[in-house]
Amino acid sequence: MLQTGTPLASSYDYRLVAVSIFMAISESYAALDLSGRVTAAQNRTRSLWLYGGATAMGIGIWSMHFIGMLAFHMPVQVEYDWPTVLLSVLIAIAAAAVALYVVSREKMSAKQGLIGGVIMGMGIVGMHYTGIFAMRLPTDMHFNPLLVTASVLIGVFASWVAVKFTFDYREEFRGTTLEKLMSAGIMGIGISSMHYVGMSSTTFFYSAKRLDLSHGVSISALGLTGIVLGALTVQAAAIVASTVDRNLAVRAQDLQSSERFRQIADNLPVVLALSNGDLTEVLYVSRNYQEVWGQAVESLFARPRSILDGIHPKDRGYVEESVQHLLAGEPIEDLECRVIRPDGTTVWVSCRGYPIRDASGKIYRLVGSAQNITRQKNTEEDLRYLSGQLLRLQDEERRRIARGLHDSTGQDLVALATTLGQLRNSLPTIDRKSRDLFAECKALSDKCIREIRTLSYVLHPTVLDQSGLADAIRDFVDGFTKRTGIRVNLELPPQLGRLARDIELTLYRVVQEALTNIQRHSGSQVATVRIAPNSNLTLEVSDRGKGAVAGLGQRKVEARFRIGVGIASMKERVRLEVIS
Repeated sequence: MLQTGTPLASSYDYRLVAVSIFMAISESYAALDLSGRVTAAQNRTRSLWLYGGATAMGIGIWSMHFIGMLAFHMPVQVEYDWPTVLLSVLIAIAAAAVALYVVSREKMSAKQGLIGGVIMGMGIVGMHYTGIFAMRLPTDMHFNPLLVTASVLIGVFASWVAVKFTFDYREEFRGTTLEKLMSAGIMGIGISSMHYVGMSSTTFFYSAKRLDLSHGVSISALGLTGIVLGALTVQAAAIVASTVDRNLAVRAQDLQSSERFRQIADNLPVVLALSNGDLTEVLYVSRNYQEVWGQAVESLFARPRSILDGIHPKDRGYVEESVQHLLAGEPIEDLECRVIRPDGTTVWVSCRGYPIRDASGKIYRLVGSAQNITRQKNTEEDLRYLSGQLLRLQDEERRRIARGLHDSTGQDLVALATTLGQLRNSLPTIDRKSRDLFAECKALSDKCIREIRTLSYVLHPTVLDQSGLADAIRDFVDGFTKRTGIRVNLELPPQLGRLARDIELTLYRVVQEALTNIQRHSGSQVATVRIAPNSNLTLEVSDRGKGAVAGLGQRKVEARFRIGVGIASMKERVRLEVIS
């Protein structure tokens, strides 16, 4: 028989203690999940998620508290005043609503986080002690001020940690699932600690006072099971709804991004295509494919490699080789080829392709682009034709000038030299001054004759037309060595034979320009001219000099060689002959 004022012995059912801690952790995990949906939602949907999430969180917090109270056993009958219990549930929901509102804001300062943690913590503390006051049993309750204070501080601290974790790890959680579970565990243990410290602060003394049991309810084992299952069901429903909503939101965002990408890509003046890693399935191709290839977009989806069918037969070999390199992981850069449309017209395209790898390094996507460069190619062709015409006119003009200098001016100078010699011989030997003057004039005219002949030969050697390339190069090299002192080694095939007139002129001009550059820039006293009659006729001109850039800064080199046209002229001549 208990006497009034006797402290009641108490104990815990540790199975229910474990259940209560599990409930706290699961509620914390749900809070991390729900906060993201409140953050992502807009307008009315945001309010629905806020109220629904607060209800789920509040019930989870309250269920942990109530299961913890049911785990507390004393040697007296305990009932619960259901209106007071209901009040504790509403307090928990209100505290959860404040927490969700704070963490779902776009930004949260340290001050706002602290205020949110304090409000939530005081709400949980209020819920806890309201739940204690809902107990109906024949006792008087005494509270330890120190432990009560400790429970309040633990509740506030645990709530602040929960607010911070939930804000930091909401929708776009930066850690792994394990880290998310660890965060939920820390939050759940903090909330549980507040509850059990608060229970420790209360001492129950037996009293024979009359109890008001008008609203009292006793909780059976079945009722306890219902509370646990009900709370878990609410939390599971909240997590499932959050997950489904998140997936739908991600899918909607992907569709929106995909549609935006399509709108942009379809209006670009290039063909864009995306396929799987082995080019067996086309995932996307822009509408410009139909304009460039002249085929329906659907045909490429049906047969991914049909994109190669339209390539010009002369270009298909190296295009297919480049595709194989792309499949092996090598990008394609500025690959130019021709496309033959079904109507027979030809289009020039510049293609690029890049492999996309997954986290393990495996190629799982191929992305490519093709730009119509037909207008550019036509312009280049027109410029090439004009350049060729200009070079041909230049050569004709040089040939005309050379012929004029040789046949007219040169002959006149020869006649002048002959006349001066005759006049000198007709003067009396005693008129030494006049004879010396005529001799000087004769020497000057002879020098002019030599320079006219050299200039005529440099402009256009007649031996090139008469004897061919080999003799023309030998003749030019002999004169070049005499004028400059640079020794030139000639390596010409013995049976070079005659070539087409334009080819002989092109090779001669290249040798002429190359040796002139050696004289001006190289400083070498030895040069080599080599012609190899292989499957493709090869001309090589080399020297042993310091090079064009030795001793010059980069800017001086650019300034110096931007002016010259010798190398550019050689390239253009050779390119015109190769193309023609």
